[in-house]
Amino acid sequence: MQYYGGYSDITMPNVPMAPMPASNRPISSAPPCMVQNPYIMAQTMPGMAPQDPYTYPGNLSGALQLIHGAVAGEREDELFYDYLISIAPSEEDKKIISSIRDDERKHFKLFRQIYLELTGQMLPPAQDTEFERPKSYCAGIQKALFGELGAVERYRKILFALQDRRQINMLTEIITDEIKHSSKYNFLYSRNQCYEK
Repeated sequence: MQYYGGYSDITMPNVPMAPMPASNRPISSAPPCMVQNPYIMAQTMPGMAPQDPYTYPGNLSGALQLIHGAVAGEREDELFYDYLISIAPSEEDKKIISSIRDDERKHFKLFRQIYLELTGQMLPPAQDTEFERPKSYCAGIQKALFGELGAVERYRKILFALQDRRQINMLTEIITDEIKHSSKYNFLYSRNQCYEK
Protein backbone atom coordinates (compact mmCIF):
# COMPACT_ATOMS: atom_id res chain seq x y z
CA MET A 1 0.00 0.00 0.00
CA GLN A 2 1.39 3.40 -0.98
CA TYR A 3 0.58 6.67 0.73
CA TYR A 4 0.34 10.02 -1.03
CA GLY A 5 0.13 13.03 1.22
CA GLY A 6 -1.55 11.06 3.99
CA TYR A 7 -4.00 9.21 1.73
CA SER A 8 -3.69 5.56 0.73
CA ASP A 9 -4.18 4.16 -2.75
CA ILE A 10 -7.18 2.15 -1.57
CA THR A 11 -10.23 3.08 -3.61
CA MET A 12 -13.80 3.13 -2.40
CA PRO A 13 -16.11 0.41 -3.73
CA ASN A 14 -18.34 1.47 -6.61
CA VAL A 15 -21.57 2.09 -4.71
CA PRO A 16 -24.43 3.63 -6.71
CA MET A 17 -25.64 6.94 -5.34
CA ALA A 18 -29.35 7.56 -4.87
CA PRO A 19 -30.63 10.54 -6.84
CA MET A 20 -31.17 13.68 -4.81
CA PRO A 21 -34.83 14.53 -4.25
CA ALA A 22 -36.24 17.27 -6.44
CA SER A 23 -37.04 20.51 -4.72
CA ASN A 24 -39.38 23.32 -5.60
CA ARG A 25 -37.02 25.81 -3.97
CA PRO A 26 -34.77 27.76 -6.36
CA ILE A 27 -31.10 26.97 -6.06
CA SER A 28 -29.03 30.01 -5.17
CA SER A 29 -26.14 30.79 -7.49
CA ALA A 30 -24.13 32.07 -4.53
CA PRO A 31 -22.05 29.68 -2.42
CA PRO A 32 -23.71 28.59 0.86
CA CYS A 33 -21.29 30.68 2.92
CA MET A 34 -22.48 33.79 1.03
CA VAL A 35 -26.16 32.96 1.44
CA GLN A 36 -25.84 32.33 5.16
CA ASN A 37 -23.49 35.20 5.92
CA PRO A 38 -25.55 37.62 8.05
CA TYR A 39 -23.38 40.60 7.05
CA ILE A 40 -23.99 40.06 3.36
CA MET A 41 -27.67 39.25 3.93
CA ALA A 42 -28.05 42.53 5.80
CA GLN A 43 -26.84 44.50 2.79
CA THR A 44 -30.01 43.65 0.86
CA MET A 45 -32.41 44.60 3.66
CA PRO A 46 -33.87 48.10 3.77
CA GLY A 47 -32.47 50.36 6.46
CA MET A 48 -29.41 48.21 7.01
CA ALA A 49 -25.68 48.91 6.56
CA PRO A 50 -24.31 50.19 3.21
CA GLN A 51 -24.29 47.75 0.34
CA ASP A 52 -21.50 45.21 0.08
CA PRO A 53 -19.40 46.32 -2.93
CA TYR A 54 -18.06 42.80 -3.52
CA THR A 55 -21.30 40.86 -3.96
CA TYR A 56 -23.34 40.57 -7.14
CA PRO A 57 -26.16 41.38 -7.84
CA GLY A 58 -26.49 43.73 -4.87
CA ASN A 59 -23.59 45.86 -6.11
CA LEU A 60 -24.95 46.28 -9.65
CA SER A 61 -27.07 49.40 -9.04
CA GLY A 62 -24.10 51.22 -7.50
CA ALA A 63 -21.92 50.20 -10.46
CA LEU A 64 -24.48 51.57 -12.92
CA GLN A 65 -24.52 54.88 -11.03
CA LEU A 66 -20.73 55.03 -11.22
CA ILE A 67 -20.81 54.41 -14.99
CA HIS A 68 -23.43 57.12 -15.38
CA GLY A 69 -21.30 59.52 -13.33
CA ALA A 70 -18.16 58.74 -15.32
CA VAL A 71 -19.85 59.46 -18.64
CA ALA A 72 -21.58 62.58 -17.28
CA GLY A 73 -18.14 64.20 -16.88
CA GLU A 74 -17.14 63.44 -20.46
CA ARG A 75 -17.42 66.98 -21.85
CA GLU A 76 -15.74 68.59 -18.83
CA ASP A 77 -12.83 66.15 -19.13
CA GLU A 78 -12.51 66.91 -22.84
CA LEU A 79 -12.27 70.66 -22.14
CA PHE A 80 -9.75 70.07 -19.35
CA TYR A 81 -7.46 67.93 -21.53
CA ASP A 82 -7.65 70.37 -24.44
CA TYR A 83 -6.72 73.24 -22.13
CA LEU A 84 -3.83 71.30 -20.58
CA ILE A 85 -2.51 70.47 -24.05
CA SER A 86 -2.76 74.14 -25.06
CA ILE A 87 -0.57 75.30 -22.14
CA ALA A 88 1.87 72.37 -22.13
CA PRO A 89 5.45 73.71 -22.30
CA SER A 90 6.83 71.18 -24.79
CA GLU A 91 5.78 69.06 -27.74
CA GLU A 92 6.56 65.91 -25.78
CA ASP A 93 4.22 66.99 -23.00
CA LYS A 94 1.52 67.72 -25.57
CA LYS A 95 1.91 64.25 -27.12
CA ILE A 96 1.72 62.52 -23.73
CA ILE A 97 -1.42 64.39 -22.68
CA SER A 98 -2.98 63.89 -26.13
CA SER A 99 -2.46 60.13 -25.83
CA ILE A 100 -4.15 60.18 -22.40
CA ARG A 101 -7.06 62.21 -23.83
CA ASP A 102 -7.47 59.69 -26.67
CA ASP A 103 -7.55 56.82 -24.15
CA GLU A 104 -10.24 58.65 -22.19
CA ARG A 105 -12.35 59.04 -25.32
CA LYS A 106 -12.11 55.29 -25.79
CA HIS A 107 -13.13 54.74 -22.16
CA PHE A 108 -16.29 56.77 -22.58
CA LYS A 109 -17.28 54.63 -25.59
CA LEU A 110 -16.62 51.43 -23.63
CA PHE A 111 -18.62 52.68 -20.64
CA ARG A 112 -21.55 53.54 -22.90
CA GLN A 113 -21.40 50.11 -24.48
CA ILE A 114 -21.28 48.32 -21.11
CA TYR A 115 -24.17 50.41 -19.77
CA LEU A 116 -26.26 49.61 -22.86
CA GLU A 117 -25.53 45.89 -22.54
CA LEU A 118 -26.41 45.87 -18.83
CA THR A 119 -29.57 48.00 -18.99
CA GLY A 120 -30.74 48.09 -22.59
CA GLN A 121 -30.66 51.90 -22.35
CA MET A 122 -28.43 54.44 -24.05
CA LEU A 123 -26.74 57.01 -21.85
CA PRO A 124 -27.54 60.60 -22.89
CA PRO A 125 -24.95 62.45 -24.98
CA ALA A 126 -22.43 64.67 -23.22
CA GLN A 127 -23.81 68.09 -22.34
CA ASP A 128 -22.01 71.37 -22.88
CA THR A 129 -20.49 72.50 -19.63
CA GLU A 130 -17.90 74.80 -18.18
CA PHE A 131 -14.78 73.74 -16.38
CA GLU A 132 -12.54 75.47 -13.90
CA ARG A 133 -9.16 76.25 -15.38
CA PRO A 134 -6.25 75.18 -13.19
CA LYS A 135 -4.10 78.00 -11.80
CA SER A 136 -1.04 76.68 -13.63
CA TYR A 137 0.20 73.84 -15.77
CA CYS A 138 1.62 72.10 -12.71
CA ALA A 139 -1.67 72.52 -10.82
CA GLY A 140 -3.43 70.93 -13.79
CA ILE A 141 -0.99 68.01 -13.83
CA GLN A 142 -1.52 67.46 -10.12
CA LYS A 143 -5.30 67.58 -10.49
CA ALA A 144 -5.15 65.13 -13.39
CA LEU A 145 -2.87 62.77 -11.45
CA PHE A 146 -5.21 62.54 -8.48
CA GLY A 147 -8.17 62.31 -10.83
CA GLU A 148 -6.69 59.19 -12.40
CA LEU A 149 -6.05 57.59 -9.00
CA GLY A 150 -9.60 58.37 -7.90
CA ALA A 151 -10.94 56.85 -11.12
CA VAL A 152 -9.15 53.57 -10.36
CA GLU A 153 -10.92 53.37 -7.00
CA ARG A 154 -14.33 54.05 -8.55
CA TYR A 155 -13.88 51.83 -11.58
CA ARG A 156 -12.86 48.76 -9.61
CA LYS A 157 -16.28 48.93 -7.89
CA ILE A 158 -17.81 48.67 -11.36
CA LEU A 159 -15.54 45.73 -12.11
CA PHE A 160 -16.77 43.89 -9.00
CA ALA A 161 -20.34 43.98 -10.38
CA LEU A 162 -19.60 42.62 -13.84
CA GLN A 163 -20.29 38.98 -14.72
CA ASP A 164 -19.66 38.88 -18.46
CA ARG A 165 -16.05 38.04 -19.37
CA ARG A 166 -15.98 40.52 -22.26
CA GLN A 167 -17.21 43.38 -20.07
CA ILE A 168 -14.68 42.42 -17.40
CA ASN A 169 -11.96 42.64 -20.04
CA MET A 170 -13.17 46.12 -21.05
CA LEU A 171 -13.06 47.36 -17.46
CA THR A 172 -9.65 45.80 -16.94
CA GLU A 173 -8.38 47.73 -19.95
CA ILE A 174 -9.89 50.98 -18.61
CA ILE A 175 -8.42 50.49 -15.13
CA THR A 176 -4.95 49.58 -16.38
CA ASP A 177 -5.05 52.62 -18.69
CA GLU A 178 -5.85 54.83 -15.69
CA ILE A 179 -2.88 53.39 -13.79
CA LYS A 180 -0.70 54.00 -16.86
CA HIS A 181 -1.98 57.58 -17.04
CA SER A 182 -1.08 58.25 -13.41
CA SER A 183 2.47 57.11 -14.13
CA LYS A 184 2.64 59.45 -17.12
CA TYR A 185 1.37 62.37 -15.05
CA ASN A 186 3.96 61.54 -12.40
CA PHE A 187 6.60 61.74 -15.12
CA LEU A 188 5.29 65.13 -16.29
CA TYR A 189 5.14 66.39 -12.71
CA SER A 190 8.80 65.49 -12.16
CA ARG A 191 9.94 66.57 -15.62
CA ASN A 192 8.54 70.06 -15.09
CA GLN A 193 9.84 70.22 -11.51
CA CYS A 194 6.34 70.93 -10.24
CA TYR A 195 7.38 69.97 -6.71
CA GLU A 196 9.41 73.20 -6.57
CA LYS A 197 6.60 75.44 -7.82
